[in-house]
Amino acid sequence: MSNLCRDDFDSGPKHVFSIEDGLWLGNLTAAIDLTFLRSNGINYIITVDSCPLPEIILDLRDIHVKYIQVTDMDGEDLLSHFDSAYEFIKKGQETSSVLVHCYYGISRSASIITAYIMKKYKISFEDAFQRVKVKNAAALPNIGFQAQLGLYETLGWKIDKNNMQFKLFRLKIAARKVKQVKILPQDCIDVIKGDPSLICARPDPKVYRCRKCRRILALQSNLLPHYINEKLSWKDSKLSSDYAGSQQCSDTIFIEPMTWMSVSQSESGKINCPKCRSKLGSYSWTMGCQCQCGAKVSPAFYFVPSKIDYSGFLQNVQATV
Repeated sequence: MSNLCRDDFDSGPKHVFSIEDGLWLGNLTAAIDLTFLRSNGINYIITVDSCPLPEIILDLRDIHVKYIQVTDMDGEDLLSHFDSAYEFIKKGQETSSVLVHCYYGISRSASIITAYIMKKYKISFEDAFQRVKVKNAAALPNIGFQAQLGLYETLGWKIDKNNMQFKLFRLKIAARKVKQVKILPQDCIDVIKGDPSLICARPDPKVYRCRKCRRILALQSNLLPHYINEKLSWKDSKLSSDYAGSQQCSDTIFIEPMTWMSVSQSESGKINCPKCRSKLGSYSWTMGCQCQCGAKVSPAFYFVPSKIDYSGFLQNVQATV
């Protein structure tokens, strides 16, 4: 088995549970038990683990496998896989049976199945998880996955890349990886937003410009609003609602990272205007920034208000250098 990434595949005795017709939750031992797979008509397998199944399973032409490489750690991103996992399970249940497994069959696989049930039946995280728990009492997503399942409910069971909580979630995932490898990995490049000075089909009504040269720097939709003396967190549900209980601060302007900033090759640095090179602010993937209002933002990409102007988007195209 050339693709082994462990010394062996011994995840203990087989633990597998029928969650509903055509859907099973189990551990690695169940996933490599060919007799079990054949006897239960399982032709679709989702592996949620740090390494894939052995070739003895992957080489079977009638077995369709979806591999999600995620470890069982609070800071891992499982949320981004919920929609594609749902489509895979749905397709598998139409013609066959599906096994969703991780190493022990407790946290990662239970999270994927809980998300599937939430979306399928349009129910809450709590209600969906209880359906799983009734079938497998040991099922228990880690605290990070629980929070992601809660956000999936807030999103209406569909990933919305424009949702503020989801944006902050992806930035947090990216910052964690930058801390590990010192640069932004390719699988997190989605957090870097396009240059707003280029042609936009639907420009925002307001934009941020360099005060010195008037170059467009960011759109209104790129703003990451923060509240006075409150930590900016993707787990804060008021970011997805019209919340008026706290006062937004404008002492520091936090925005999404943009392509013109060149922030993907180092952990921190200065932000300069790409046209006139005036210093506009700073960024830090790992240390973040504390606004003078007391709010903590991490990672942080910010403008100093005195260096920019906030104005109407009178022209859809801006020359760049």
